[in-house]
Amino acid sequence: MKSKNPFSYLSKFEWGLYITSLVVVTASFIIGGGCDALTLIASLIGVTALIFVAKGDVLGQLLTVVFALIYAVISYDLRYYGEMITYLGMTAPIAAASVITWLRNPYKKGGREVKAAVMSRGGIALMLLLTAAVTFVFYFILNYFGNASLGISTLSITTSFLASYLTMMRSPYYGLAYGANDIVLIILWVIASIDDISYLPMVVCFFMFLLNDVYGFYNWRRIMKRQRG
Repeated sequence: MKSKNPFSYLSKFEWGLYITSLVVVTASFIIGGGCDALTLIASLIGVTALIFVAKGDVLGQLLTVVFALIYAVISYDLRYYGEMITYLGMTAPIAAASVITWLRNPYKKGGREVKAAVMSRGGIALMLLLTAAVTFVFYFILNYFGNASLGISTLSITTSFLASYLTMMRSPYYGLAYGANDIVLIILWVIASIDDISYLPMVVCFFMFLLNDVYGFYNWRRIMKRQRG
């Protein structure tokens, strides 16, 4: 894979989306005041990861691993055990596996862009079965630990697993699944912000994630169309 500066591949629109995301997230952090630095760092890494995932660049998956680890720590502090377990035990490992999958399936040898793929009916069936199993198991795990916002946290696990799995399988629909997960996370952090306004930046963070994931779905559809000629 070429080692050229990955930021040089961003289009003007992507630069605009990326810079806007960084500015909005950072501004919300400054205005929020009491939010810790780790939250800001996680947010900025997450935004950077998404813009490269939207480009089909494996760098996005590497940054996703880092984001997942930091976000797990933040979630633990808030007793969002579902989020912690999801990102530490599922999102991070699947993102790591995606790094391998994407490196093995470049669109062009030596290029940065991964080859988009269409899942078979059997693959979709397996994904749905695994999603149901993961949701069922984690519901009882979270209930045992007395997880805050049990229903929403369980739904977050469902959408997060779908998104991670679709990303690993190089499907354009990963963006829609992550978008659904962003909405769930926005609700979770709104609840947290009611008790502590310093967590409002996380609401803003996942709103910007939502915009990036919507673009990711759009761009991957373009990528697939172009790759198919």
